[in-house]
Amino acid sequence: MTNFREFVLSSGKVARAGKDSQQNDELVSSSKRNDTLLHTQEPGSPFVNVGEKPTRDEIKEAAVFCALKSQDWRNNHRSVKVNVFLKDDCVKPRGMKSGSWTVRKYSETLNVKKTEILKLEENI
Repeated sequence: MTNFREFVLSSGKVARAGKDSQQNDELVSSSKRNDTLLHTQEPGSPFVNVGEKPTRDEIKEAAVFCALKSQDWRNNHRSVKVNVFLKDDCVKPRGMKSGSWTVRKYSETLNVKKTEILKLEENI
């Protein structure tokens, strides 16, 4: 089993995240159909798996973690948009580069505020 990043949510549930493009591929490939996944709108972030039927709070908390680990945050230090979707809505067309996936349908897009990211950054 791959050594994914793990982030323990306030609920005790563990969100898993890829560390690089190869791990992102592995994380998405190994996810169950109804697992909720997150990824920033801009390229260059981990895919994060929150599992099946996460609560609204769990999704929001995992989205802040996803944003914190993104290139968008690293490069710009501003609010970050994070897409939420099910594994079932992901496809990897033949020839698509490592770490990239096509998402057919998003459940929602969250705007993770700079203040939320800074707060998490202080606490981990």
